[in-house]
Amino acid sequence: MTDRHANSKDSQHAGETLDFLQRLIFDMLLVTDGRTTDLLESLLDEKMRVTVLRQEQLNEEHADPTYESSGASLYVRESILISDKSDIIVSHNIAIVNSKHVPAALFEKIAHRQEGIGKSISSMGLQSYRKVVDSGRRSEEEAVDLFQKPISLRIPELHDKIPYKKYDIYFQLLPGIHMLEYFNPAIIKHRLNQVFNSNMEG
Repeated sequence: MTDRHANSKDSQHAGETLDFLQRLIFDMLLVTDGRTTDLLESLLDEKMRVTVLRQEQLNEEHADPTYESSGASLYVRESILISDKSDIIVSHNIAIVNSKHVPAALFEKIAHRQEGIGKSISSMGLQSYRKVVDSGRRSEEEAVDLFQKPISLRIPELHDKIPYKKYDIYFQLLPGIHMLEYFNPAIIKHRLNQVFNSNMEG
């Protein structure tokens, strides 16, 4: 009876510790203005690859007035970030790219879907900074895109609220890229299980 009670308390404590770690790590991820992909690769100890789900140019009449275009080309890009070894969907991302406020070479890369936006900025050595404008957690039903329209996320088996971060990337005075990232809430547990299994095998 005592052993069963002790095991129950240990299990409860382990669950509380996991919840605390998940909240702590996601809270850090949601407020940082650093490059998200780098942080995710460090966290999961594996490279990420980008799969573009859709990318299209917006007609000016269809563009939200929130995103000033003044004749510039606006692209909307929806993608998912997948861990290279584990092959799990890490995040679902939506971006609006304004050609007027993005370096021409970067815009060309984005338009041709050559690689992820963050990786392109880094590989080209471009000076930029990010400003987080919103973050938090939403239910699957509350998930919306950058135009506040409902979005169907590709993240599987969603049981918890989804951490998200919305930020702007600046190359000059006005933002050139608006980003919204939804993170798989299971990635912290996934990584901890990896570490635990590795220690058991070692």
